[in-house]
Amino acid sequence: MNNERFSSYYKAQHIIPDEEWDQFMEALRRPLPTTFRIAGSREIAHALNDAIKKTYVPLLSDVVFEGDVIPPPSRIPWYPEDLAWQFNVSKKVLRKQQAFKKFHSFLVHETEVGNISRQEAVSMLPPLFLDVQPHHKVVDMCAAPGSKTAQLLEALHAQDTATATSIPPGLLIANDSDSKRAHLLIHQSARLPSPAFMVTNLDASIFPVLRLPATTADPRRGSKKSPNQLLFDRILCDVPCSGDGTLRKNIGIWKRWQPMDGNGLHSLQTRILQRAMRMLEPDGRIVYSTCSLNPVENEAVIAAALNSNPDFQLIDVSAQLPELIRRPGISSWAPTVNRTINTTFKTWDAYNDTLTEEQRADSKMSETHWPPINAESLQLHHCMRIYPHLQDTGGFFVAVLERKPRKSNASVAVKRDAEEAEITVPEAKKVKLDLGGLPEPQASVSVPPTPMSEDDGSRPLMLDTVEADAQAVTDTKKTIFKGKPKLSDPSFKEMPYTFLEPDDPTLISCIDQLNLTASFPSSNILVRNPAGDAVRSFYLTNDLVKAVVLNNDYTRMRLMTSGTKVITKQEAGRGLEAQFRVLGEGLPVVLPYIDPSVILDAEFATLKTLLVTYYPLCTSFSDPFRSVIENKSPGSHIVRFPAGQSNDSTLSHDLLVPLWKSNVSVTLMIDKKAKSALSLRLFGEDITTAARDGGKKAPQTSQLPQDTGDIVPDEGAGNEDEDAILEDEGDNEAEQY
Repeated sequence: MNNERFSSYYKAQHIIPDEEWDQFMEALRRPLPTTFRIAGSREIAHALNDAIKKTYVPLLSDVVFEGDVIPPPSRIPWYPEDLAWQFNVSKKVLRKQQAFKKFHSFLVHETEVGNISRQEAVSMLPPLFLDVQPHHKVVDMCAAPGSKTAQLLEALHAQDTATATSIPPGLLIANDSDSKRAHLLIHQSARLPSPAFMVTNLDASIFPVLRLPATTADPRRGSKKSPNQLLFDRILCDVPCSGDGTLRKNIGIWKRWQPMDGNGLHSLQTRILQRAMRMLEPDGRIVYSTCSLNPVENEAVIAAALNSNPDFQLIDVSAQLPELIRRPGISSWAPTVNRTINTTFKTWDAYNDTLTEEQRADSKMSETHWPPINAESLQLHHCMRIYPHLQDTGGFFVAVLERKPRKSNASVAVKRDAEEAEITVPEAKKVKLDLGGLPEPQASVSVPPTPMSEDDGSRPLMLDTVEADAQAVTDTKKTIFKGKPKLSDPSFKEMPYTFLEPDDPTLISCIDQLNLTASFPSSNILVRNPAGDAVRSFYLTNDLVKAVVLNNDYTRMRLMTSGTKVITKQEAGRGLEAQFRVLGEGLPVVLPYIDPSVILDAEFATLKTLLVTYYPLCTSFSDPFRSVIENKSPGSHIVRFPAGQSNDSTLSHDLLVPLWKSNVSVTLMIDKKAKSALSLRLFGEDITTAARDGGKKAPQTSQLPQDTGDIVPDEGAGNEDEDAILEDEGDNEAEQY
């Protein structure tokens, strides 16, 4: 594998010392190791990590396959708490060597339920340097396929336990400009349900201003207009790039690589970073990253952004992750002006002087492609370059930016300048704001969303708008429009978001049926339909997400999803009224609000029966569980299996799962992938019906006896969602084992 243009270009950039060039190229030609990290709550993560250390590493330590010794998995040395691993074996070994085949099955099932994330090692770095805390307001500007988004969500949920999900006060907005990839984010996020999560479908370079009601504003803000403008504490800009750092896994790049790809992306990358700078809180942090080696996409972008906004600086994070081997950013590079790797022009002026007026108009090159005259003073060496030959990884670039420290009496003026700076946007990309289509608010109901501007709020807010926003927080009633409201973006076809009144009859009935306590945040329940009817599914958000939804036009921000789906209406069998049930993926969120006295206890034998059989009869269980379940009314129930040991398995922590009881039988209401993962974790083999039947579909309701009232378990975390779910389309980070 070779590409002369690649070699010529990067030798001219001097990114690698001459004595390391051969090692660098040899590493690029080797297959990339398989890497993964343990995800989910800290308790579950450490339990799974122990299983890998104590069960699978010893099992795989003395494997010989076709005469070769196969090394076992090893930890990635720089990842916190030893929660990331790598191994380097061929697919043939994974499929034919029994010990590795068993390990592979374990990885696949745990990945499908979200406990393990298959992710390239260097891709794990940006969220670590972002340092997200549960109270932070976070936006992932270019989020799909979602591996880094998942890391950010986990950081936001650092206080989760093994059985219950916390409701963090912060929020995470995952944005992607491609609608299909945005839907993939929704699917991926179902593995870690969060009331603090939102997905938007926007061009990151013109990400619009989001409004908040004045009463929820951060007290750190000083200008009159900013109390209802949402600024972010942490922003990740993992921007679109040429991707030549991924040569080890995307070998097609060897054939098609040419440097003009990076030249063409430079402008977009710069505009995304500049937009992020204007969206940041005064004491916030931005992480900019690419999987490219090209300085035009890396240091050149950082330099252009810093020179356009001198209030920012690069942060030295060399003391963080001390076991990560990295190289400093460079301050000198030589962009090529064509495909022939012409790097002879040392400055923009030297190149520009050779062009005719017509050529200048057509040129994609700009002054910021070249090193600025103040490159050394920008401290570009604080950027981080990761090379494949250093720790057997892909190539990567990371930079951490923050605002420069300011005296307190100057901070307000500096912040106002940052917020009000205009964004230079081509006219074709500007969306015209139609204010006339928004209806007047009706008496005693919440106000319509406050329109957003794309010029970062350069126009002052009217006083009555601020007061109306404040009213939106105290008024929890759903918005009611006369007729059909005119939307800011009629092309956006997603269903609207409507918060239910806490005294909505259907919601009250649901709370009663599921034995939810008075602390349940009923004012934060939304539905996805224009009329606001509690038709099928209930979503739960935190207060901050609710404030964003209420105060912004959802079509303008192209909101794809908000909060997490926790409860659904279940049409039961003949003779039974429709009831509500807690979804399997929603149980960790709802669990803290379920009356503890109604949670059933059961033993390992009961769990094994529920895994082996789709619809075991109540009479098939042993006492005491048999007597308990037979005396329960049909509907949704929660069962707890206490931590402990049995003859053939161990539970490291309490396991709580949703159960559906019909007239004569019960059903474990988690999808078949989660059942298989649970079975492998507990019993070392997949004992589920799906595995036994060779992956055949579960019997449908129509195949059951007509008087049982049985229902089909959830088949996938988002199967009932109104939103379309798309499978992975081969993105670099959405990998398979």
